Amino acid sequence: MRTKSTAAQIKAEPDESGGDTGRFTAYASVFGNIDSYGEIVMPGAFKADLERWAEKGDPIPLLFGHNMGDPDFNIGHLLSAEEDDIGLKVEAQIDLDSPKGPYTYKLLKERRISQMSFAFDVLDGARSQRPKADGDGEDEVYELKTLKLHEVSVVPLGANQETDILMVKAGRALSSKNESSLRSAHEAIGQVLATLPPAESSEKSPAVNRRNLAAADALSAELSLI
Repeated sequence: MRTKSTAAQIKAEPDESGGDTGRFTAYASVFGNIDSYGEIVMPGAFKADLERWAEKGDPIPLLFGHNMGDPDFNIGHLLSAEEDDIGLKVEAQIDLDSPKGPYTYKLLKERRISQMSFAFDVLDGARSQRPKADGDGEDEVYELKTLKLHEVSVVPLGANQETDILMVKAGRALSSKNESSLRSAHEAIGQVLATLPPAESSEKSPAVNRRNLAAADALSAELSLI
């Protein structure tokens, strides 16, 4: 069993009076990004196992720090987990009657903890090649195609301490404005990649280069809103 940690801004959900509900929403994983292990979680990686959990009727556990040996660290469960075009979107319920639940929720709301992680087994994966960001050659990556999900955890410090790219991979705060901006940025990335010419012809196509720069500027503007 392995774990994969990600930086994730979390949207806590108060009740109508402004009190605590113990609920929050986040992306536990985002598809298509190469993490610091050289791995990519592929779309559909969770699909079969989410169906297995649904058939069982058991809730997916929410733990603190992957601590499976102490029931005090079993702080809640997932109300929902689904794949969308961005990644694995989860709504979690922290048990506010548990010993560690209320304080964990307080830490999340105050942004003193902003990491999530999930424990998994790889059922299907394959090595692949991806073009380097600078266009000079290719990187060898490992595509995670089918995963068995054991639990999702809130963690004080994730293994992957990257910058904004990793934070997008893990998910930003899910207000309606931020989710819309993230989706627009996701589409803009695809548009940039679709218009990139072969490296050998890029110097001969100034019009294409101008289009790429304009698309990149649009992407930067979108990301600045998140």
